[in-house]
Amino acid sequence: MHGLGNDFVVIDNRNSRIKNLKKLALKLCDRRFGIGADQLIILGSSKKADFRMGIINADGSEVEMCGNGIRCLAKYIWDNKLKVKSSSKKLSIETLAGIMYPEKSGSLIKVDMGEPVLEPDKIPVTIRLSTVIDHPLKVKDKTFRITCVSMGNPHAVIVVKNVDSAPVETIGHEIENHKLFPKRTNVEFIQILNRKNIKIRVWERGAGETMACGTGASAVAVAASLLGLADRKVTIHLKGGKLLIDWSKKDNHVYMTGPAVKVFDGVVNED
Repeated sequence: MHGLGNDFVVIDNRNSRIKNLKKLALKLCDRRFGIGADQLIILGSSKKADFRMGIINADGSEVEMCGNGIRCLAKYIWDNKLKVKSSSKKLSIETLAGIMYPEKSGSLIKVDMGEPVLEPDKIPVTIRLSTVIDHPLKVKDKTFRITCVSMGNPHAVIVVKNVDSAPVETIGHEIENHKLFPKRTNVEFIQILNRKNIKIRVWERGAGETMACGTGASAVAVAASLLGLADRKVTIHLKGGKLLIDWSKKDNHVYMTGPAVKVFDGVVNED
């Protein structure tokens, strides 16, 4: 499945039969010797919600949340008519970042991503400030100004004049693994088109540059608003397409709306 080109292998493991998920992710996500994907998405059972979502990066590391991935998992659940615990129109899906609530929005899927986290120790980022907004960060003799947000996972947002020429491949990895980020970080390079439209490129922690990132788009909307560069409701233009992000004034939650696509299904041998 994919959400704007951010692609996943989705596996139903509600019976918990598959044990070594890291090894499986390394095998299946390999684009030359496996199926090929940015991440392995695991559907599991939950005592707290309708279902549980596990997310393993292509490098075998586990992450807390994936915005494009949760839309794909919701579509998988609806397409396969899996039984839910509640009668609500919203699904409840347990993640390491908390319980998320996807719902249908026409042909798209809308997800309540929760409130953005701005406290450095909770993101986490080891900077002793109340918030990290437009903060200088020196990498390879160049200084970048970062705004840090967590949407259940850490993000460092950098405003550039031209995102197409931004040093995503060379600097993304350096910032991801910078000592300021004890759990590493996702990195977004963003170009403000106007107050309602932002163009971005994403370097995802554990996956490299991807076509799209739902939590990244959410973090970008929050960061751009905090910097006074954009409205709270914006369209995020990613390599793989568009996401609508609304940082609601009513409840301070971020709402992400976008597509999810099934590419194919099949059976994988265990050996």
